[in-house]
Amino acid sequence: QVQLVESGGGLVQAGGSLRLSCAASGRTFSSYFMGWFRQAPGKEREFVAAIRSGGSTYYADSVKGRFTISRDNAKNTVYLQMNSLMPEDTAVYYCAARVTGRELTHFRGSPDYYNYWGQGTQVTVSS
Repeated sequence: QVQLVESGGGLVQAGGSLRLSCAASGRTFSSYFMGWFRQAPGKEREFVAAIRSGGSTYYADSVKGRFTISRDNAKNTVYLQMNSLMPEDTAVYYCAARVTGRELTHFRGSPDYYNYWGQGTQVTVSS
């Protein structure tokens, strides 16, 4: 089993920045396909960003140019740097991992693609 633990959430004013981290267990983290999702109250869980084992990145249109996903395989950690935050970014942010199989990047935006999930961390952006 893979364990994922998010941290770094909090309260920030619009225009500010926040950096989320997700620490993962496992000796083969470098091969994991990692993603970030978010869910606002009353809304569906939506794709935010993903990163392949080789480092290729993908972003939702709503965050492209503002958010950056990265990974440090030596630390078994994936990051989400969030800049120019807006009130509409307010949500619980979840880290997700797909551990098995080929990296089918066409499915990266679907929660069903991922095998494991963290507990979530709250991000609140005030206006």
